[in-house]
Amino acid sequence: MDISRLPAEARRRRSAEIREFLRSRRSRLTPEDVGMPSGGGRRTPGLRREEVAVLAGVGVSWYTWLEQGREINVSADVLDAVARVLRFDAAEREHLYLLAGLNPPQAPASDREVPSGLRRVIDGWLPRPAYVIDRHWNLVVINRAARVVFGYDEGVHNCLVNFFTNARHRTVLHRWEDAARAIVGQFRADAARYPDDPEFGRLAAGMCAASPAFAAIWAEHPVGSAAHGIKVLVLPETGQLTFEYTTLPLSDLPGHRLLLYTPAPDTDTGSRLEALLSTPEALAG
Repeated sequence: MDISRLPAEARRRRSAEIREFLRSRRSRLTPEDVGMPSGGGRRTPGLRREEVAVLAGVGVSWYTWLEQGREINVSADVLDAVARVLRFDAAEREHLYLLAGLNPPQAPASDREVPSGLRRVIDGWLPRPAYVIDRHWNLVVINRAARVVFGYDEGVHNCLVNFFTNARHRTVLHRWEDAARAIVGQFRADAARYPDDPEFGRLAAGMCAASPAFAAIWAEHPVGSAAHGIKVLVLPETGQLTFEYTTLPLSDLPGHRLLLYTPAPDTDTGSRLEALLSTPEALAG
């Protein structure tokens, strides 16, 4: 983000925000916290600007200008050094990047377990489908409706792989070709967000080998995103099901997303879905 292009009032607000933010974070630390002598004559609590600058390995004038919100050149390495000295957590570090006009670095892929509260939300979404995928589109948590409606109980645990290799999915999904182009565009956009993650390249190469349809679309370089939309399926058991879906990022699980499906209004999808999930086969699943 080029701060110089912001309107004057926005630049003033940004300067005030970064000034108060860094001052507040200096004030919560003492020299003893960072292994420095306390000295005397401190009129305010916390570290002095000069101490932050020394510990971060930057010039005192430069740090002063940063804290004053001046339009100076900053680098990720220097911001990381300041964040380390002031003991920022991940959210505070991201906030500093944004205030300084830089794009925050991508968080590493989460290896945390999905919290039990989120699992209860997914199960409580029944009889509507819901699931969580990670940054590589692996299915992490799936409720029973998603298994029955989308066929996610057939041994394939990746949405992208399932889409292009599950014959049932291709048969029941309305306008599969359009959806295929959209999903490849979404996957390519995700891959661009994580340029240092080789798993995206491995997945794409594997899909090109396994699916001529994927390979053809991938070669066209489509790019897109879809936070919400419509999905229509025609199941032999129930007929047409029309869903509105919403995709929500999970800030506590970097790269993970929650997908929630709701029967579209003015359709009988809700009643058909309940009837489908009450069958012995669905209950057994």
